[in-house]
Amino acid sequence: MKTLVVAATELEISASIPTLIETNTDYLVTGVGMVATAFSMGQHLTNNSYDLLINVGIAGTFNPYHHLGSIHRIKTDRIHEFGAENDQDFIPIDSLGFGNSVFVEILPQLSLPAEFYDIPYIDGITVNKAHGSEDSIKKIKNEYGLGLLESMEGAAFFYVANKLRIPCVQVRTISNLVELRNTENWNIPLALKELNTWLQSFVTVLQSS
Repeated sequence: MKTLVVAATELEISASIPTLIETNTDYLVTGVGMVATAFSMGQHLTNNSYDLLINVGIAGTFNPYHHLGSIHRIKTDRIHEFGAENDQDFIPIDSLGFGNSVFVEILPQLSLPAEFYDIPYIDGITVNKAHGSEDSIKKIKNEYGLGLLESMEGAAFFYVANKLRIPCVQVRTISNLVELRNTENWNIPLALKELNTWLQSFVTVLQSS
């Protein structure tokens, strides 16, 4: 299965790069944010074809009961607040009739390693501004509930893959709780460790099957 691993930063996959090279798994570092992700993927996929795209990275969670370092599959990812304001109301782009804001995982026809299907599903939102105020966090929880992760690239990754109809999965580990910004509560090293432990195992099994 010809596979491309997509990450926003080299930091998120640096520990796995030797394994990616050894298993003949391509990887793409896009840069941070939706614009950089969409551009880099579009440019790369113009001249390269794949059976599977894998987006990996770290994320914030709105659920205080999630453990830092825990791993999740993103089922649907939404471009947050993509639309128009109408006084105190918000009209998503979907309702305006100009496009979509929600994009989804597409599993390949061939089965993936069995351990992949044990990763718990969760939904995601993709943002241009990481949330860090009580009002904005409360608003998101009221609208979507606690079962949500936040990243800055996921929906753009799904968008490109969905448009090109390429099987795609997104896997993220939790680095922090989305709360009033307090980096002392974050554990990025643990999230990176767990992410790369999974990624190395996954591509090794995938490419040997």
